[in-house]
Amino acid sequence: MFRGMCTMNLWAADLAAATRWYTEVLGVAPYFTSEAAGRGPGYVEYRLGDQQHELGIIDRRFAPKALTSEPGGAIVYWHVDDVASALERLQKLGATLLEPVTTRGPGFVTASVVDPFGNVLGLMFNRHFLDMARGERVR
Repeated sequence: MFRGMCTMNLWAADLAAATRWYTEVLGVAPYFTSEAAGRGPGYVEYRLGDQQHELGIIDRRFAPKALTSEPGGAIVYWHVDDVASALERLQKLGATLLEPVTTRGPGFVTASVVDPFGNVLGLMFNRHFLDMARGERVR
């Protein structure tokens, strides 16, 4: 039934500021933007990593009414090769620490932050991710 993550969406009340911040964090510009009824972009989208996963940022005015603006819910972890360095860089760029670097077991390290727009970002070194990137089957 589930075949893999296809798009992760985040929300931002100031989409222009979020676009600038994420462009700096990711080192790439969004490959797609959509205009929102003449009011500038309502959505921007980036392609990231080995599988070109989609990261979309949506103007908060389009968020479901019941969605809270406070951090919470599920954490999507993005693989990084050095969790501590990535965490330090995100904090220098204005993210707030949610969870410090934590070893979960051999080959699995996590941390998380809240971006300046209220979204949770997870960082993870995951040995299985590296195995898959090399084309190895994960058991």
